[in-house]
Amino acid sequence: MRAAVIGVGHLGRHHARILASLPGITLAGVVDTNRDRANQVAGEHGTQAFGNVREMSGKVDIVVVAVPTESHAAVAMPLIEAGVHALVEKPIAQTVAEADALIAAAKKAGAVLAVGHSERFNPAVAAARPYVKDPRFIEVHRLGIFPDRSLDIDVVLDLMIHDLDLILSLVPSEVEGVEAVGVPVLTPKVDIANARIRFANGCIANLTASRISRDPVRKIRFFQRDSYVSIDTASREVEIYKLVPQSGALPKIGGGKLDVAGDEPLKRELEDFVAAVRNGGTPAVTGEQGRAALALAIRIVDLMEQHGH
Repeated sequence: MRAAVIGVGHLGRHHARILASLPGITLAGVVDTNRDRANQVAGEHGTQAFGNVREMSGKVDIVVVAVPTESHAAVAMPLIEAGVHALVEKPIAQTVAEADALIAAAKKAGAVLAVGHSERFNPAVAAARPYVKDPRFIEVHRLGIFPDRSLDIDVVLDLMIHDLDLILSLVPSEVEGVEAVGVPVLTPKVDIANARIRFANGCIANLTASRISRDPVRKIRFFQRDSYVSIDTASREVEIYKLVPQSGALPKIGGGKLDVAGDEPLKRELEDFVAAVRNGGTPAVTGEQGRAALALAIRIVDLMEQHGH
């Protein structure tokens, strides 16, 4: 299959590197408005650089769209309408209406639409998933250092959306209520945000996201009736502690670290996308799931704006 990456900046260049290495995939080209960058990445992988997407029409079967969020819909739409299978980086689009349009176009064209929520493919998340059963309280910290990259969007759509997607995939219940507060510090957009999400089944998730921290932190903790699961998605470590019954005495707490193995998340994500295209299957993160994470993120952003940050 012929693949192309559109937007080879921070993340796109990694997509290009991995696609070039996957069996049965030919990296047919890369596209970037920055021609120097396009030429450089194309040169590294012995492929062609294109100035715009139109030059590639009819030359590709699958694409990864890794341009800034504001352009996701405009770039992906004509490709999907032409039947090209697309993996769109997260967030799927800038608005829920754009997300709906992409989902409808993919259905109509019979194209696979996947969304790049790569934390789903983090080996630590995969290892912990079987142990996350009916959590009552979830505590999430995702603290990034400044300035890392995509500042065209606030911290909720940039960072917190990873965790919103993860939580929606782990809590089998509808969102019932949301509270949120955000603070712009170094940019005009919100740089630190906190959201509290209440699910219909009683589970509460408390999420903090920042992009102005001194040290990066990426931790998710699940508190359950009989166990505690902690995931560090940066160091890819999982710890699990649970009650161990003792005959005729108080229970003890036992547990420790799980073994975590696996490839880099982006590689697993692209392998999953390619497999969905080959087998006519469903990708791990569908357009609908990308839309759900976006809708929740936008709800949080709107709440923060009502409170005047």
